[in-house]
Amino acid sequence: MLKMIVGARTSPLSLIQVDEVLGELRPFYPKLEFDLIALETTGDKRLDISLRGLEKTDFFTKELDNMLLSGKCRLTIHSAKDLPDPIPEGLTIAAITKGVAPWDCLILRDNETLLSLPKGAVIATSSKRREAAVCQLRSDLAFVDLRGAIHERLARLHDKTADGVVVAEAALIRLGLTHLNRIKLPEATTPLQGKLAVVCRAEDQEMIDFLSPIDCRCEASTPV
Repeated sequence: MLKMIVGARTSPLSLIQVDEVLGELRPFYPKLEFDLIALETTGDKRLDISLRGLEKTDFFTKELDNMLLSGKCRLTIHSAKDLPDPIPEGLTIAAITKGVAPWDCLILRDNETLLSLPKGAVIATSSKRREAAVCQLRSDLAFVDLRGAIHERLARLHDKTADGVVVAEAALIRLGLTHLNRIKLPEATTPLQGKLAVVCRAEDQEMIDFLSPIDCRCEASTPV
């Protein structure tokens, strides 16, 4: 099996994540070929819905899950932290990658510092956890919701509707944006942040075996 149909979201970050997973697979399968089906999920379309009170639902995966279950693709690739819990019946997480930096950061405009921000400066984030982390650095800041792709989030700094934007360091690494002025936030981040998840049908043992070389969970369970 050297050709497969892959499902993913349409965002630039998601497409880079697809390349990352396939890049990890190619040393094991040099002749690997794939066709990509990229689509917008409910989470991509419903930017009016805040993520602050949202549980581990299929908000960002429902349409991709349906593609798998209907047999339109063999696997889907996600940010591991975005997966619903539990995974829909009939599907399984075939692999979790090693991933990259698991922490969050606060991005500021060039030449700005945490101390130079005025009292009540506006920080954009869609997460209560991230908000609490920023408050550990300064407790006098204001917060607004943040949705959209990374470039849309960063635009809040340029149009001055926010003085700071909180994003995952992993997203900046993957998008080549580590030159941005940023501060690493304290405290633990959400489980699996920075890692990628590959999902397939639970009955597709061929795909599960195919993906096993990049599953970091296998390494974790291997005796030293």
